[in-house]
Order: sequence, then C-alpha cells, then structure tokens
Amino acid sequence: MSGFVIRGLDPAPFVELYGLSDTSLAERGVVRMQVDAKPGFPCRVSLEDAGIGETMLLLNHEHLPVEAPYRQRHAIFIREGATEAALFEDEVPAQLAIRTLSLRAYDSNGMMTDADLVEGCELATLIDRFFADPSVAYLHAHNAKRGCFAARIDRG
Repeated sequence: MSGFVIRGLDPAPFVELYGLSDTSLAERGVVRMQVDAKPGFPCRVSLEDAGIGETMLLLNHEHLPVEAPYRQRHAIFIREGATEAALFEDEVPAQLAIRTLSLRAYDSNGMMTDADLVEGCELATLIDRFFADPSVAYLHAHNAKRGCFAARIDRG
C-alpha cells in the first residue's frame, strides 16, 4: 500500500449557514433537509451518513477550483453544525465503503489523468493503483449514481 489520506471538507465556509432561516438559506441556493433514511445523506465534513432525524444542508460546492477544463462543482450534503473535518489515514470511511464510486486521478495542473468505477470496499486497491503513477497529485471520489463529490484523497 502506498499510503493515503482521506479528509472531510473544512467546515469553516459552511458555518455561516448554520441556523439560518429556510428563507435565508433559499436566498443562497441552500436547502435544509431532515434525514429520513440511513444511508442516504452523506456529510462531506464528517464523512459519515447522518442519522434519521438529523438536519442536513444541501448546497452547491466547488470541489475542484482549478483554472482547467476539469473545474467542477456539484451538490453536497453538510451536517448542520458540523465543526470538525474527518481524517482517515490508510483507511476507507464506511460512508465510502458502502457505495459504488467513480475515482478520478488528477495531476498538479488539475488535468484528469485516469478514472475508474469501483465498489467502495475495493477503493484502497484502486487508490494504490492510481498513486503508482508519479504524475498523479491527488484523487477525487464521487458517488457513481448521482455524481456528487464524496472526498479528496491525497498521498499519505
């Protein structure tokens, strides 16, 4: 294994949304939702599926802010009140392990160099394969069905 780190998103940009009224959130293009199924509402900060009854914020997030053709943004869920980004070293969080993922490899210029589909329980093997290429700077995992950004993966 080459060693890898999977991090949740920094919660700082989302804190200003916590506790806003539904009207104020709507003005920002954000929707507050009550979790009614688990799994189904994966928080991108904690890298956990929220529990039934919890409050999530659904918003658009630019997860690949590069000046390149692969610049990307998509809908993500954030657990309302999340304050600490998850950190997994050489371990795949359960939230990713139970899903079919699209793993995308990028070089230091933000250009995609490779991509493949993988069952989350096999993610570590594909991470190792992609990081065997020295031109790969980082990876992005996306939920294969809806295409949502799931997590960034860096070398350990």
